[in-house]
Amino acid sequence: MNHWDVFNGDADGLCALQQLRLARPRESQLVTGLKREIALLERVDAGPGDTVTVLDISLARNRAPLLDLLARGVRIEYFDHHHAGDDPLPRHPALTLVIETAPTRCTSLIVHRHLGGPHAAWAVTGAFGDGMGASARALGHAAGLDDPHLATLRTLGEAINHNAYGESEADVLIAPAALHSLMRAHATPLDFLRCEPVAAALIERRRQDLERADALAPRWRLAAGSVYELPDEAWARRVQGSLAYRCIEREPGRACAVLRAAGDDAFMVNVRAPRQRPHADRLCRGFGGGGRAGAAGIDRLPRARLAAFLAAFEQAFGTGGPVAASPL
Repeated sequence: MNHWDVFNGDADGLCALQQLRLARPRESQLVTGLKREIALLERVDAGPGDTVTVLDISLARNRAPLLDLLARGVRIEYFDHHHAGDDPLPRHPALTLVIETAPTRCTSLIVHRHLGGPHAAWAVTGAFGDGMGASARALGHAAGLDDPHLATLRTLGEAINHNAYGESEADVLIAPAALHSLMRAHATPLDFLRCEPVAAALIERRRQDLERADALAPRWRLAAGSVYELPDEAWARRVQGSLAYRCIEREPGRACAVLRAAGDDAFMVNVRAPRQRPHADRLCRGFGGGGRAGAAGIDRLPRARLAAFLAAFEQAFGTGGPVAASPL
């Protein structure tokens, strides 16, 4: 019998898997990728009697291969917090499905509760990386972690998450599967930070990329929020998600979108929603994207639809027209 671990290569997916494998050690075949590599279950060649654990990838993007694996006699446990699609959730005796889409929940927090909380520091690290600072701090304080400890976990979680952004593994410091292999040996994030030089390198890479991004002004400053445009360069491909989180932290009452050129005729888009108007996933689904209420994205927004996106951004997150908007 074989086992597969299928997980998003961002901080939430990695830290969710870290908790599971510390609590339930087992050998597995890894199927993962960068942040936007969501359709991962189709890569699993499992058969009768095999088992699969799925972490932090949208059921909406993986429903067909999920149903196919179940039909082949594969047993699956599935943990996620993204929009699962408009169809009813699948039911099957071989499927354990734990999906919570509240904007305060991420997969690391879901797994933490599922396991009974033996590795809270890793759950906190994943939540910080996924932009859920309030939830991370609440769990950290409940687990007895002081503020300096939480600040360190935040820095590490954000750096791990930053590493998941890129067009290919050539853009990032370390591939997610290799990063998991280094993390796996460490019972706590602090042990990982002390023992693995890659941890400090991830933190420094993020700092350098954000230094470049911080020099940018919004391309469009709208009534509902700010919209940035990045070039199609390696540092910009990495910084796209971190910049979006940084913007919503600076202006928590306003939405943020970060567009990055994807060839000559399209953009890749990251959207972050203010807590009082958590509509990021709804906005992005209207343009072929997806995600969750607080954070979502669009893999390919045609340039011809940019004006429509900006109008929908305004409608989703506020009222009124553009404020000091640059010409399209």
